[in-house]
Amino acid sequence: MKVMLANIEDVLREAAARWTLMAYFLLSSIFILIFAFGVNLDIVDGALAGARLFGKDAEVRNPMDIEKLVLGFESGFSAFLYLIGIFLAIFATAHLVPRLQEKGTADLYLSRPVSRFGLLTSRYIAGLLLAATNLVYLIGSIWLMVIWKTHVVHPRFLLSGVIILFVVAVLLAFAFLVGVVTSSTAVSIMATYAIFLFAALLSGHERLAAAVSKEWQANLIHGLYSFFPKTAELGQAVVKAVAGGELGERMPDTLTLPVFGSTLAFGLLCFTLAAVVFQRKEF
Repeated sequence: MKVMLANIEDVLREAAARWTLMAYFLLSSIFILIFAFGVNLDIVDGALAGARLFGKDAEVRNPMDIEKLVLGFESGFSAFLYLIGIFLAIFATAHLVPRLQEKGTADLYLSRPVSRFGLLTSRYIAGLLLAATNLVYLIGSIWLMVIWKTHVVHPRFLLSGVIILFVVAVLLAFAFLVGVVTSSTAVSIMATYAIFLFAALLSGHERLAAAVSKEWQANLIHGLYSFFPKTAELGQAVVKAVAGGELGERMPDTLTLPVFGSTLAFGLLCFTLAAVVFQRKEF
């Protein structure tokens, strides 16, 4: 256990030493500052009387209830955070396995009294810690700024971070598998983004299957949809979790066990395969 904790600490130190951690939080800070200076609201008696968005005055014909405005804004912005949070997390952590397999680095870590599975798991946990810390910083800062600007508190906005971290955990497992096989950071990043987009495309599997002429092609499309993570549906789940109430009821019912269960199964399979390949790999 102590060795695994030491490995996790090494990853965090490495991220700080190589400026990965600094760049990760700097990019998040840029998005936070854009929001802080780009959105200015004029609140009068609990209603929106005027707004200035990114340097342009927004027309407000009738005073709008500020709570409904905040709820609509947070639910919509959570979709943006879903994309940005995943993009930054994969970009900042996909290097963990390829760098581990560099000449000299692998020998150093494998000389410690820890199994290869434990070593891979510690790198994975460290990557999730980096992603979780940044999500807390990014989402927490936006949430506090919304409270400061509007004096409206919606704790449901924080639920977006939980679902985003879940998707990051699954995609990171896939990135680890690609990293173990290829030892390439670039390939890990590109393959993971490709899976994210391809899985989102498969959310329309019913229409895609109806467009093909062969039954086996339709079955293949349905099979791929069942196998790959449900990235589009989970994006909708983020928005629905934040919206709740009437706003959430207008959205597709994506907060279902099959969506999360099949996505979790994909992540577990990827990490298991990564561990098996890493266990048999020669250095």
